[in-house]
Amino acid sequence: MRLISTRALKPGMVLATTVYNMRGQALIHDNVPITERMIYRLQELSIQYVYIEDSLSSGIHVKGTVSSKVRQEAVQNIEMAFNQLSASKEKPSLLMIEDSATQLKQVIDVVLSEVKANHDLLTILTDVFTYDSYIFHHSFNVTLYTLSIGLELKLSQKQLEQLGVGAILHDIGKMLVPEEILLKPGKLTEDEFCEIKKHSEHGFEILRQLHSVSLIIAHCAYQHHERLDGSGYPRGIKGEDIHPFAKIIAVADVFDAMTSNRVYRKAMLPHQALEVLYAGSGSLFDSQVIEAFRSSVAMYPNGMIVELNDGRKGIVTDQNRGVTDRPVIRIIEEDGEESDVPYPLDLSKELDKMITGFDPDYEPQSLKIK
Repeated sequence: MRLISTRALKPGMVLATTVYNMRGQALIHDNVPITERMIYRLQELSIQYVYIEDSLSSGIHVKGTVSSKVRQEAVQNIEMAFNQLSASKEKPSLLMIEDSATQLKQVIDVVLSEVKANHDLLTILTDVFTYDSYIFHHSFNVTLYTLSIGLELKLSQKQLEQLGVGAILHDIGKMLVPEEILLKPGKLTEDEFCEIKKHSEHGFEILRQLHSVSLIIAHCAYQHHERLDGSGYPRGIKGEDIHPFAKIIAVADVFDAMTSNRVYRKAMLPHQALEVLYAGSGSLFDSQVIEAFRSSVAMYPNGMIVELNDGRKGIVTDQNRGVTDRPVIRIIEEDGEESDVPYPLDLSKELDKMITGFDPDYEPQSLKIK
């Protein structure tokens, strides 16, 4: 399968993965020739990339880290927990939130077991979902990234469970932010941004009152926007004053925000977002956390068409753990001409070659994989 921009889709192409909404309902099925109407629908839903099956990508597989069923159930549980708080803004029912937190602990157990069982790198862009609310989808993705980092850092089972719950609840305070500000499509005013920033304190105040979660989890919500140099919020604390879990969630949170499609901006690709994180390594973000993240997440997912510094183009076929920016690729173009016989190139062994770009609109003219 091959990753392609929805703007480059043509009628007759075949989707490799079904497009779902967050209720688990199939919107556009896989293995069916795509039509003009389907292309319009994908673009209308603001889905930027999909996977297609074609001869160029024959034999290339992309495996999700968690099953579609687990993802859907997890997001539904997050939505239920957050909405219970939202519905009782005037007088939040701690008992209801307590029950929701207990359910989310069970969600973490399931997600953690699936992440542990999957020995491949965490792959994003694999499952194509559309969603009604960014916040629930974001909370789940941050949890996935966070647990992957925690496993790479070799945290204990108890620490992973606490970290997972902290990640899944890190934005719960946003449910106490006025909806017109939270969902505003345009640029926020200074006053509106101040309201948004209060979600860290709101989350801390809610979670610290719960008997079913530890105070560490409350601090995950409180500190995930703090930065090593003191430039974060709400307290502007620095370095060692920030809890290690909050440092992990901070990296996962920023990465998912940058790689998610929003009304006011397009999503970055994984390697672009990683470059932004590296720019803040040691000053904004913990460098050890960034390295653990880099080692556990596929920066160039299988099926992605990439460009090399020598002008060649290839399609990613396999990953190299520990050097996720140097995958195995299948060379399909040299000197502007399609290769007669595509061949593999392992970038972990060709250190003078590097990926310099991504071509989601690539259109092969005559290439057939033999």
